[in-house]
Amino acid sequence: MHALPRPGFRHAAARAVIILAVLVAGAARAAPVQTDDGAYTRYELLAPASHKFRIVYDITATTAGARAYFNPIRTGSIATDERVTDRATGAALAFAEVDGEIARAGGVTNAPPGSKYIAVTLARPVPEGGGGRIRIDKTYEDAKSYYTDGDAIVFDRSLGIKRNAVVLPAGYRLASVNVPVQVLQQADGRIAVSFLNVTPAPMPLVIRAVPSGLIASGSSMAARISERAAQTREIVYYLLPPETHSFDLTHDYTEERPGVGAYVNVVRAGSTVSNPSARDLDTGAALTTELVRGAAITAIDPRETGVTAATTAVVFRFPPVAAGTSRRIRIAETYTDPDRYRIVAGELVWHRAFGRPANAVVLPAGWVLTNSTIAAAVSTTADGRTRLDFLNPRPDDIDVVITARRAG
Repeated sequence: MHALPRPGFRHAAARAVIILAVLVAGAARAAPVQTDDGAYTRYELLAPASHKFRIVYDITATTAGARAYFNPIRTGSIATDERVTDRATGAALAFAEVDGEIARAGGVTNAPPGSKYIAVTLARPVPEGGGGRIRIDKTYEDAKSYYTDGDAIVFDRSLGIKRNAVVLPAGYRLASVNVPVQVLQQADGRIAVSFLNVTPAPMPLVIRAVPSGLIASGSSMAARISERAAQTREIVYYLLPPETHSFDLTHDYTEERPGVGAYVNVVRAGSTVSNPSARDLDTGAALTTELVRGAAITAIDPRETGVTAATTAVVFRFPPVAAGTSRRIRIAETYTDPDRYRIVAGELVWHRAFGRPANAVVLPAGWVLTNSTIAAAVSTTADGRTRLDFLNPRPDDIDVVITARRAG
């Protein structure tokens, strides 16, 4: 049984609107397959005897034109206290619990019979190439996943999402965890573990914790430690013919700081930039850009260090972020960098340090991958080019060298 709270957004009208819209669309034509991106889940373990844990799930619906998003309720879990918000505006969103048949009609092609989903009405249709960012907040009760073993507690759950955090109850310390994790003390003293799953399979996570006997307090290092799995910057490099030493790039980032209305992208020394553009991925709106140098950079963003009179930056402007809201921005540029992208003895050589958690490189058409110094997932794009995806769970840079040769 899956229970939804009586107050709040469980309106019969909202449910009827969602179901009617899905059925009408399905009757007219098959709904596009539901796609999404940017999933991150935070589990907060509640009182051990309750077998309950709060789930905060961030996800971006990416099916162009979609007006609804379907989130599965895991079989065996009892869901309560649901609420959904639009990440861009902070506004509450209407939702309803529906069965797998409705979800399949709405584009979830693998929804099994008898399954249950939260159907969320998005704040606006998903723009082409953009997304509808939502946060689903719910509480699960699941004695098989969260239970006690003597004085210890155990969280034993297979996690299919690639970016996750689990927060222990107050008064407990981490005794063991079966996968490498980042450990972070929260402001209220609770201990959290966080990880990025770099494999294609769900992570069979097992955490054991025991009473700590410590008085809850924050850590002196909290301001210096950032949760890697929660970071949202993503960059893709599209290599142009190596004779040009040039590559296109897209850089996605989320701005959440109230009052901020500009993003400063400093050009690395040795590189030149051209063709800058940007847009708001939540609305699809184009943003303005300008090129600045030297002191003008720190005047816009004082956090930038090491700026000299010769330093160049591209500034992307947008309406300032209001408290409780955020903006997801995609910037696009063309870089030329003879030192880091060149041909050596007939071989394409790309050498660049990556500091973000998610980075990808797409080789030029007609080039065959021969080396990658850092492990990457390799795939082929729709137009036949080789793509390498690097997922870096560490807080420091990875030094990447890629080589390729022309196809015969």
